[in-house]
Amino acid sequence: MDNIIEVKNVTYRYEEDSKIQEAALDGVSLEVERGSFVAVIGHNGSGKSTLAKHLNALFLPSEGTVIVDGIDTHNEEAVWQIRRTAGMVFQNPDNQMVATVVEEDVAFGLENIGVPSPEIRKRVDEALETVGMTKYAKSSPYHLSGGQKQRISIAGVLAMQPKVIIFDEVTAMLDPVGRTGIIETAKKLNKELGITIINITHYMEESIDADMIYVMNDGKCVAHGKPRELFQRVEFLTELGLTVPIATQLAYSLNKAGVDIPCNLLTIDELAEALCRLK
Repeated sequence: MDNIIEVKNVTYRYEEDSKIQEAALDGVSLEVERGSFVAVIGHNGSGKSTLAKHLNALFLPSEGTVIVDGIDTHNEEAVWQIRRTAGMVFQNPDNQMVATVVEEDVAFGLENIGVPSPEIRKRVDEALETVGMTKYAKSSPYHLSGGQKQRISIAGVLAMQPKVIIFDEVTAMLDPVGRTGIIETAKKLNKELGITIINITHYMEESIDADMIYVMNDGKCVAHGKPRELFQRVEFLTELGLTVPIATQLAYSLNKAGVDIPCNLLTIDELAEALCRLK
């Protein structure tokens, strides 16, 4: 397996000199295969956003190791290389806006690292086209909808040509239509461009098509698996304060009521087909 990120027994405390303080991360280990789509789920305060910030060296482990494309995040000389390899999109896109015109905002990071102007123009145009925002290139980002702003944030990261993009609760402030659009964009980046996607979320429906899901609880990684096998553990996830996709929940409830239907269904279409097969 070719892993682009490896988290090895990572513990993190917000106050380094306090061994008494409860760890925000406690012995977390996980692997992200190059080119995969990985979801990290958990309730608020479970440690998933703290974990996300370790994946591009915004935070460094108090104990343990994070390796990004072969580089230890403790390597101070390689921090900017790590952050160019693993870009991050945050929950509130306004926090990433730095310019008054969309195309200038997308170009900001490229200008800071000294990319030549013709190359900046090319990358900005390509990034905006990829996220479906070309017609807004001359617009003010502050006049856009939440979903559109998030696409601009993604374009800014994409223009840096990362190998990994980490989405840290990027759909939390969006309506269902906006959430769907952003996740479809993430899937496109993964499938068409081969970018490794790590989606930190508490919306289970966003994890249905992931290659692997990791479950966080109280700073620990308590479970992992492929969506179809993991979401069958309805009672386990419920005890953690999580839900499962609606189709899975309905199938589980019907099965418990005596209806002979598989419990590993993920989508409404799969549920409808299973119901149609009943005699």
